[in-house]
Amino acid sequence: MSRRPAPPPADDGKMQRCRWHPQADRAALQRTALMRILEAAAAARQQRGEFHLVLAGGETPRDIYRLLGAVPADWAAWHIYFGDERCLPPDDPARNSRMAGYAWLDHVPIPPRQIHPIPGELGAVQAAAAYEETLRTVGRFDLVLLGLGEDGHTASLFPGQDWRRAPEDLDVLPIYDAPKAPPQRVSLSPARLARTRQLIFLVDGRNKHQAVADWRAGKDIPARHIAPPGGVDVLVEASLLVEPFE
Repeated sequence: MSRRPAPPPADDGKMQRCRWHPQADRAALQRTALMRILEAAAAARQQRGEFHLVLAGGETPRDIYRLLGAVPADWAAWHIYFGDERCLPPDDPARNSRMAGYAWLDHVPIPPRQIHPIPGELGAVQAAAAYEETLRTVGRFDLVLLGLGEDGHTASLFPGQDWRRAPEDLDVLPIYDAPKAPPQRVSLSPARLARTRQLIFLVDGRNKHQAVADWRAGKDIPARHIAPPGGVDVLVEASLLVEPFE
């Protein structure tokens, strides 16, 4: 099916409202994130009976997922989605879905029908189309977790690529030329990531200094283009808010 031509990219990042929450170290960031996730889950269950959570990939989320696996929760109310995925076989340990499975999801009784991995094994185009269908009946997420790459990317939205020119009605984007292997990926669009009640960025690691500085200076990095109406909360190691010594 053909789609209307994409409009010129809008500088939607200018509308993003950030609340920065410095954390003493990585362990403190993980504890705060765990608390925030559990609080969001409890509120969603009380208000709507279900909790719809979008997971991020990466090392920091992995450790948070391990913590989640050790706490009691009403897992039957949880619905799990993914912000992006690599186009790799289903059991490849580099996939975000398998990382989350090994660390957490394989060890708690969330009903399998409520865990929605992106079928990256189909290739970028088919996987994006399939996940578009998965999300078609899903309203606002309750919580989206995102990370920040050292180049300012988030999910699989990388600098200098044409995702900003994608049709506005697409929730899921095929990515063909990611600068990190594998080049084919699938990512939720900025607009779909922003369709959430809460959004939390998880940022740690010494190699993130420049990305954080660029973000706070208002530079046009991909992370700035995720702009939910309620703003975003950035849990960040306090050391990243200080200019590094040369």
